[in-house]
Amino acid sequence: MITRLGLIDYGMGNLHSVQIAFERLHKALHIVRQPADLSSCDALILPGVGAFDPAMVHLEQTRLVPDLKSWVKGGRPLLGICLGLQLLFESSDEGNATGLGLLKGHVQRLPSNQGERIPHMGWAALQHRNDCPLLDKEDPDSWMYFVHSYAAVPSQNSDLAAIAPFGRDNITAMVWKGRLGACQFHPEKSAAAGEHMLRRWLKWLETGAKPLP
Repeated sequence: MITRLGLIDYGMGNLHSVQIAFERLHKALHIVRQPADLSSCDALILPGVGAFDPAMVHLEQTRLVPDLKSWVKGGRPLLGICLGLQLLFESSDEGNATGLGLLKGHVQRLPSNQGERIPHMGWAALQHRNDCPLLDKEDPDSWMYFVHSYAAVPSQNSDLAAIAPFGRDNITAMVWKGRLGACQFHPEKSAAAGEHMLRRWLKWLETGAKPLP
């Protein structure tokens, strides 16, 4: 059973809103700022707000990068949020830094020819693509709150859990692989639908965090 959740603080995440969201679910989060803080954690949350390159610089400064890679490769649960999703990939149009590379693919700037405002700000409905413990195929489409100018393009379609519309096209909304998952949107700011999703993640953790193939 998962009992202790760690919230990674590398200076570029809205930790307060994430903490408040989990407090509503009666689950405390323990701040992780250095490798030693990981020792008592069972699952991690990687938030993020801002730009790709500065985020990777800040994350490197915590000395957590090797541990995060080992954590995920060892099959331990991690949930990325917004920029935290993008950092899981290999690279980004937003800069030259190398990402964590835990998922194959690249982060691209949202296309300017879709008649949509950039940054993309507002609510959009999720469309299921592949199995994910945070989503139920029987549920109606969930509306989530997005704020971003870039979106990941996974190299492996099996990693794509959900998409969302953007103009005449679609963008990556959620990814999932094994016990690693991430949301481009902000579940902590997505009212009842976001709360339901976080509750599903907690239930999945508490019932053994069975990995997807």
